[in-house]
Amino acid sequence: MIDRYTRPAMGGIWTEQNKYRCWLKVESAASNVLAEDGIIPASAAEAIATKASVSAERVSEIEAEVKHDVIAFTTAVAEGLHAHGLGSESRWLHYGLTSNDVVDTAQALQIKEASAIIRKGIVDFLEVLKRRAIEFKHTPTIGRTHGINAEPTTFGLKLLNWYAEMQRNLERFDAAAEGMRVGKLSGAVGTFGHLKPEHEERICANLGLKPAPVATQVIQRDRHAAYISTLAIIGSTLDKIAVEVRHLQRTEVREAQEYFSEKQKGSSAMPHKKNPITSEQISGLARVLRGNAQAGFENIPLWHERDISHSSVERVIFPDSTILVDYLLAKSTDLIDRLLVYPERMKKNLESTGGLIFSGQLLLDLSEAGMLREDAYRLVQSHAMRAWKEDLVFRDEVAKDPEIAGMLSMDKLAETFDYTRQLGNVDAIFKRVLGE
Repeated sequence: MIDRYTRPAMGGIWTEQNKYRCWLKVESAASNVLAEDGIIPASAAEAIATKASVSAERVSEIEAEVKHDVIAFTTAVAEGLHAHGLGSESRWLHYGLTSNDVVDTAQALQIKEASAIIRKGIVDFLEVLKRRAIEFKHTPTIGRTHGINAEPTTFGLKLLNWYAEMQRNLERFDAAAEGMRVGKLSGAVGTFGHLKPEHEERICANLGLKPAPVATQVIQRDRHAAYISTLAIIGSTLDKIAVEVRHLQRTEVREAQEYFSEKQKGSSAMPHKKNPITSEQISGLARVLRGNAQAGFENIPLWHERDISHSSVERVIFPDSTILVDYLLAKSTDLIDRLLVYPERMKKNLESTGGLIFSGQLLLDLSEAGMLREDAYRLVQSHAMRAWKEDLVFRDEVAKDPEIAGMLSMDKLAETFDYTRQLGNVDAIFKRVLGE
């Protein structure tokens, strides 16, 4: 991922140097367990644990010749042991292991590190969403369906919906991250041809991982697809929020707006512009996450016990997707934290149709008063369409209709057009989501 969208902590996880650090951590954990069982000398395990080191630059140099990254890695580590006068111990490095025993298990360590950062980002975002939802809990605004004014809602309910969705994303993410917290050291085709299952269990335990119950040379990629697709779902939720902000910031709506700093510029040509650039960036980068999810699905079918068609893909999609989700969570948190909200504009838009948004309530009140629903619908719709077409005040036109006046008193009609009546259950909805 380019530096523009990479935050340092997450970016550091996916450096070549950190990858090889994780590889060496797996090698050392394996050597320690094998030494405990007397399979390799204790001196070799100690040498690997205390003296082994690796340089990403040196691995790259060797790989340019041997065309195999794991062999380049083991060669580089062995060189370092030779430099410490421990050359005889280096022959026990990688004992009984195959490439993907190290690669897949180490990748799980990197993903575990990345997941901790992402989880914190989700929790931080949830805190901001909750705070602002409560802030605007009873701020009335127009609800829109198909982009058209529908019935009253509150801005707090918009935020509460996002909060509840992010709660589900946290649950999904925890499950996906746990599914990736697995290692495997079962050999070239998963049969434990050189180590034993109990070795794998102890090595994984020392690394804070669980052993995959069954594997081939690789951990099965349904786990990886589930993780990547969960990141895409998180990105899509952030996209959903960003799209709403973009609509609310439109000139003719102007109910909310991204924070715009004093020295910020909106357009190179039009000095008046304040554009929703953060929201548009979120929407754009979410598309990359969804594309990566498709690549993750394609990685599931591999030839027989292993091919490497998934490997090149994962070198891209795991760093890019985790880096992007980390970045987008931070941007979304800041977006909502500093979002400018205009309750007066919301009220103005709420009232802009002259009461048309209460047509459904009028229909119910007429039916309750004794009018057949079909007749009430026809009557209310005729006034609504005329008011819309001729730019009339629906509330006034309804009040002048003798048929309606005969069914509803002026006090009752005033209740029909009182938006607080339709928002009487907001507290109950908040209680269902947030509890007491």
